[in-house]
Amino acid sequence: MADQALLGRCIPQKGLTLDLVYFDAGGGHRSAALALQSVIATKGYPWNVRLVNLQEVLDPLDIFRKLTGIRLQDIYNLLLAKGWTLGSKYLLPAMQFVIRRYHRQQVELLRPFWQQRRPDLVVSLIPNLNRALYESLAPDRVPFVTILTDLADYPPHFWIEQQPQYFICGTEHAVQQAYALGHPPSRVFRVSGMILRPEFYKPIACDRAEERRRLHLDPTTPTGLVLFGGAGSNVMYSIAQQLGNAKLNLQLILICGHNAELKQRLEGLKTRNKIAVLGFTREIPLYMHISDFFIGKPGPGSVSEALHMRLPVIVEKNAWTLPQERFNADWVHDNGFGLVLPNFRRLEQAVRYLLANDHLEQMKGRIATLENRAVFEVPEILAKISSRTEI
Repeated sequence: MADQALLGRCIPQKGLTLDLVYFDAGGGHRSAALALQSVIATKGYPWNVRLVNLQEVLDPLDIFRKLTGIRLQDIYNLLLAKGWTLGSKYLLPAMQFVIRRYHRQQVELLRPFWQQRRPDLVVSLIPNLNRALYESLAPDRVPFVTILTDLADYPPHFWIEQQPQYFICGTEHAVQQAYALGHPPSRVFRVSGMILRPEFYKPIACDRAEERRRLHLDPTTPTGLVLFGGAGSNVMYSIAQQLGNAKLNLQLILICGHNAELKQRLEGLKTRNKIAVLGFTREIPLYMHISDFFIGKPGPGSVSEALHMRLPVIVEKNAWTLPQERFNADWVHDNGFGLVLPNFRRLEQAVRYLLANDHLEQMKGRIATLENRAVFEVPEILAKISSRTEI
């Protein structure tokens, strides 16, 4: 954890212009940027915070769009929605090769962009492009910070590059990865988890039983929340079929995000157990609050949100799992925060185990030891970095 006593003595610089860099691949990067912008504003930091969608800046170089007619971030989101992630371990190096191939052009495009904007501090919430971001800023000695929105790096050249910059990490494992690449402790900061939206910290004053009734669910039946990010995933249909017809005392809330086709298919599904099907919603904290456990992919955002809301998680880890998310599944398993399956075909057995005896409560007890305040800790760290004279 960052030295809170030292940070508490740091006075935020007035008039600081801070650029938060994100893109829309997966949605978690934008969500983290918006969360930071919101907290910085509500906590009274006298800063000018600007959001930068790097995809838009680099659009002239998007070789993937030139080849396919689709932006890189949109290709990524399509793969997630369709579940076409088999072989992603090999696709990532290919993508990184293309990024390296166009590195010089990226730097040349970014350098005048920054010179026109003249930021005092640039914070990246994205992987793969941090070398280009740093080199485009270096001539003007603008401090550069990378906030890992994954629980760990996936080296080489994913989050942590060997260049003189700052890092903010949500796990001790990520901190040790930064140290292993030669970064000194003065440039590596630990926070207590992933950045969550401020809404997750607001008290939820509702009657859980009544909220379940509103969804036409039973107020006392164990309830699982099924969520695969803002783009949804076709695997949710097979999950609904399996658990919806399982001989278990169980019901489901399925949130499809922007995937209207999936929502329509689920709404037409006839099941033994009750299911509630929802589209995109900003009320994720509420639906987690009225649920008992979480089923989804081992993404850093959704897993962190579920654990913050004290929900044990059920995820899978296999060849379809994105390589940068495989550590997350191991982390869940090693800490006893949920169940990790080789595939969701065994989901009914896993849920049966979770609901038997006191397994659910034991996991909730371990989860209760977590206290994620990262979204409030990061601005204090940025204030400290902005007050330094060395870059």
